[in-house]
Amino acid sequence: MARMHSRKKGKSGSSKPVKKVASWVRYKEKEIEKLIVKLAKAGKSSSEIGISLRDSYGVNSVKAIMNTKITNVLKKNDLNKEIPEDLMSLIQKLVKNRTHYQNNKHDKTALRGVQLTTSKMMRLIKYYKKAGQLPADWKFDQERIKMYVE
Repeated sequence: MARMHSRKKGKSGSSKPVKKVASWVRYKEKEIEKLIVKLAKAGKSSSEIGISLRDSYGVNSVKAIMNTKITNVLKKNDLNKEIPEDLMSLIQKLVKNRTHYQNNKHDKTALRGVQLTTSKMMRLIKYYKKAGQLPADWKFDQERIKMYVE
C-alpha cells in the first residue's frame, strides 16, 4: 500500500496467522472477557489490553477465540472511551509537534508535520461522525487541544 503523504511505496504488511485457537491457550471466552474488563478498569487502552493479553496471559488472538474484537467487548460493558484511540494518539502527536514548532519557529519540517497530522485528524473526525462514534456536534478546537492530552 502506498504512503499517504509521500510518493513512496510502503512496507507490505505482515500476514496474520491462521485463525485457529492455539493449543497453549488456557482461557475460555468468559475468562478472557473478565480479563479485558479488569484491564480496562485499570486504565489501559484497547491496544494495550491486546498486548498484555498476548504477553502476560498467552492469548494470541482475542478475535479467534471470542469471534469479536476487544473494542466490541469494551462497548458491551460500557468501558469504551469517548474519543477513539487512534484519534487520541493523533491528538497527542499534534500537541507534541505544535509545542516543538512554537519553541523552534524556523523548523519548517515540524510545521509540515503539524499540517499533515491535522489533515489526518480531520479526515478521521469526519469518518467517526459519519459512523456515529463521535457526536455530530463534536468540534475540534485547535486552541483547547491540550485539554485532551492532560
